[in-house]
Amino acid sequence: MTFEQQWLEYDYNPFVLFSSSGKILSLNAEAQFLLGAVTTEELFSIASTYANHSYGFKTTFLELDFGRYKFFAITIGYENDEAIGIKLYQSPSFKLNKPKLGGEAANIYALVDLCILTYSINSKIVFKKDFDPTIPQIIIDSNNFIKILNKIYSCFDKNEKILTKIFYRVGEHVKFEDKKYSIFSVEISSQTMDEERVNELKVLAANTNFYIDIKKKITINIPMITS
Repeated sequence: MTFEQQWLEYDYNPFVLFSSSGKILSLNAEAQFLLGAVTTEELFSIASTYANHSYGFKTTFLELDFGRYKFFAITIGYENDEAIGIKLYQSPSFKLNKPKLGGEAANIYALVDLCILTYSINSKIVFKKDFDPTIPQIIIDSNNFIKILNKIYSCFDKNEKILTKIFYRVGEHVKFEDKKYSIFSVEISSQTMDEERVNELKVLAANTNFYIDIKKKITINIPMITS
C-alpha cells in the first residue's frame, strides 16, 4: 500500500468508490463502519445526485444523518463513466477542552445506578434502563459525572417515566495524545424537560470536561479511556 493509499485508508472521513452500476469497488476503513448505518444503494444514489454534470469533482455542503453519523459536506468525483467516488466529511462529535480527562477507574453502570437509586428515593418516577453490557471500566471524573447526571434527572422530574440508555457509538471516536478512543453515551429521555434546569445544566457542564448534547434527549458522550 502506497503512502497515498494509507492516507486515504485511515482518513477519519468515509470514502467509497462505486462502479457505474452501483457496485462497491473500494472503500476505506471508516466507510466500512458507515455501511452499518446506511445502505450501499443510498450512498450510490447520493453520489449520482450530487455529481458534477461533466467529469471532475464537486463539493456540496449539506447536512446528512445516518444513525449516529453526521456529515456537513460531500465531495463527488469521476473521470470516466466506469467509476464514481464519494467522500463524506464528518461533523465533529465533540471536542475536549483538555489534552486528557482526569479521574479514576470506575464502573459506569454502578455510577448510573447510584444516581438512579439516589434520585428515586421519595419519588414516584419509574426509571427504565436500556444498557449495553459491553462498556468496560473506564477512567472518569466520578464526582463531576454524578453531579451532571443528577442535574439531568432533575430536568425530567415532572415526568412519570425516565429512560436511561448506555450504548456504544459505533464508528465514532476521538483522538488525542496520539491515541484513538471509542465513544459511548449515557442518554436520558422522557416526554418533557424543565427549561430552567436545562439552563442550569449547561452552566454546570461548561465548568467540566464532559460534552453534553441537549436536544429532545440529553446525552453525555464519553471516551472509553481504560488506562
